[in-house]
Amino acid sequence: MAVREKPERFAWLNGEMIAALGAGALIITAYLIGAAGFGTASAIVYLLAFVIGGYAKAKEGITETIRSKSLNVEILMILAAIGSAAIGYWTEGAILIFIFAVSGALESYSMEKSRKEISALLDLKPEEAWRLKEDGSTERVGTANIRIGDLVLVRPGERIPVDGNIQGGMSSIDESAISGESLPLEKGRDDDVFAGTINLSGALTVRVNKLSSDTLFQKIIDLVEKAQSEKSPSQQFIERFESTYVYAVLGVVAIMMVLPHYLFGWDWTNTIYRAMVLLVVASPCALVASIMPATLSAISNGARHGVLFKGGSHLESLSSVKAIAFDKTGTLTEGRPAVTDLIVREGLDRRQTLSLLRTIESLSSHPLAVAIQAFAEKEGAGLLKGIEIRDIPGSGLEANWEGKTYQVGKPGFVGKEEAAEFADGALERLGNEGKTVVFMRGDDGILALAALKDTLRPEAVEALGSLRELGIRTVMLTGDNEQTARAIAKEAGIDEYTAECLPETKVARLKELERVYGQVAMIGDGINDAPALATASIGIAMGDGTGVALETADVVLMKNDLRRLPYASRLSGRMNRIVKQNIVFSISVILLLVLSNFMQVIDLPLGVLGHEGSTILVILNGLRLLKSGD
Repeated sequence: MAVREKPERFAWLNGEMIAALGAGALIITAYLIGAAGFGTASAIVYLLAFVIGGYAKAKEGITETIRSKSLNVEILMILAAIGSAAIGYWTEGAILIFIFAVSGALESYSMEKSRKEISALLDLKPEEAWRLKEDGSTERVGTANIRIGDLVLVRPGERIPVDGNIQGGMSSIDESAISGESLPLEKGRDDDVFAGTINLSGALTVRVNKLSSDTLFQKIIDLVEKAQSEKSPSQQFIERFESTYVYAVLGVVAIMMVLPHYLFGWDWTNTIYRAMVLLVVASPCALVASIMPATLSAISNGARHGVLFKGGSHLESLSSVKAIAFDKTGTLTEGRPAVTDLIVREGLDRRQTLSLLRTIESLSSHPLAVAIQAFAEKEGAGLLKGIEIRDIPGSGLEANWEGKTYQVGKPGFVGKEEAAEFADGALERLGNEGKTVVFMRGDDGILALAALKDTLRPEAVEALGSLRELGIRTVMLTGDNEQTARAIAKEAGIDEYTAECLPETKVARLKELERVYGQVAMIGDGINDAPALATASIGIAMGDGTGVALETADVVLMKNDLRRLPYASRLSGRMNRIVKQNIVFSISVILLLVLSNFMQVIDLPLGVLGHEGSTILVILNGLRLLKSGD
C-alpha cells in the first residue's frame, strides 16, 4: 500500500510545480504579445496564467477559509493579484501569482511529512494466534478474540501474539522491538513475554494476561499516534499570525478606500488607486520568501552531507536543542555483539581451543554464537570434524568429540562457582565492563571463555565531544541493564544515562528532560524508539534503522555518522540567522512601501518593483545556505 501511495503523492506535487512554471511561461508570452500591440490577446494569456498558476493556492485558500471560517494569506495574495489586474496592471498581478505559486509548490514538497509509521507498526502487530483447546488441540484465531486466561502456543520463529506468562517451554526471545536490546533473552516458565517479540528457538505455551488492545506493543502504537497528532507551538503561532495579518491588511485597505477621500480630500479615483497599491505592497511575498528559500537551501546542504530533514520546522528547531537523548544499541554502538576478549586455560593450545569453540557454536544462529564464529574465522581457527552437537534450549550447547563431553553457554550452564573462579575471577571484571561472557567446559573443567560486547561506534566519542562544545547535554536511554549502561556511558563520555528503559520509560524521561532543558532531541534506530522519537521536540533516526524509526523521525542521519549531529546543529543556527535577517528586511520594506504609498510618493509599478525586488534579495540571501559552511 505504502509503495503505491508514494509515487502518486509525488506526481501531485510535480503537477503543482509544473503549473507554476507554466504560469511563468505564460506571463512572458503575454508580456511579449502586449509589447507587440495585441492588448486583448495579451489579457487573455494573462488570465490563463492567473488560472493555471493560482488554481492550487486559490483552492487551498478557499477550502481552508471554509473549514476554519478564517481568512488566510492565500486569499490575501489572490485578492492582491486581482486588485492589480482590476486597475490595469496585469503583469504585476501575474508575477505575484507566479511567485506565490512557486513558493507554495516548493513548500508542499519540502514540508510534506510521511504519515506511514502507524501502518508500519501495524504490520508488525500479530493478527492471529494458536489458541490451545481443552483437548490439547489448537485453533487459529484473531488476537482480538483472545481473552485473559487463554493459553496460546507459540512455535519457534513466530512472533509472540499476546502479552502473557510462560506456562511451558524454554526459548530465546528477541525483544528488540520492545526494549531495543540487541541480545535475545533466555526465558522459561513464569517469565513474562510481550506481543510483537520473536520466539527464536523452543516452543512456548503462554497464558494471556492482557487483551490485544492493552498490550505493550499497542501502547507503542498509541504513543506514536498521540505524539503525531499534537501541533507544535511554532505551528500554532504561525496559524494565529497568518489570520491576524490578513484581517489587518484587508481592514486597512477597506479604510484606505474611503477615509482619505473625506479626511485628505483625495478624489475617488486616487483613493481607490492608493488602496489597490496598498493591497499589492502589503502582500507578504517577501515575508513568505524569507523562510522557504533559506529552508530549502539548508535542507539541500544537509542532504549533501548525509543529514535528511523532513521539514523546515525541524531544521529551524534543531539549534534550540539543549539536550540530546541517545538510544544505545545501533545508535551509540554498532548494534551487534563482537568478541572483545578470549581467555584460554593455561597449557591449552589457543587456536585448537578456539577451533573447538567455533565448531560447537556453528550449530547455533544466536547472535553471540555468530559473533564467536566470525571472531574464530578471523583468527584463523578452522572447523573440526566428527563432533556431535546438541542444543539445550535456554542453556547452551553440548557436544561430544573424541570421547569427551563439552558444554558451551552461560555460567549457570557450565557451573557458577567454576565460572566465577576461572582466570582469577575474570567473570566479575568483564561483567563490570558491560560484557557478556560465554564459557566452554570440558570433562576436566572450564577450558576457555569468550567475552562479547556491543562495541561503541568509532565516531561516537568525537561526536559527543563536539556536542558538549556546543553546550548540548548528552543523555543515554537504553533497555540494557545498569552494569552495561554504566560501562558504555563511561566509554562514550555520556553526561548521564537511564538503564532498563521500556518505550514508555523513554517517553516519560524525555518529558522530564524537556521540563528542564526545553527543546530536547532523541536519536534512535529501533521500533521501540518510535514513541520517543515522536514525543521529542526533534526525533533523529540512524539511516540503517528500522522503517518505523525512519518514518517517525524528523531528521535522518543517512550515513549513520554521529559526527553529522554537530554539523546539523550549526547549519540550523546559520539558517535561523539568515531567516531573521530576511524577516526584518522584508517587514521593513513592506512598512516603507506602505508609508510611501500613503505619502503618495510611489506608484504601482514602483511599488511592485520594490516589493518584488525585496523578494529577490531575500531569496538570494537564503541561497547562501547552499554553500557548505562546514
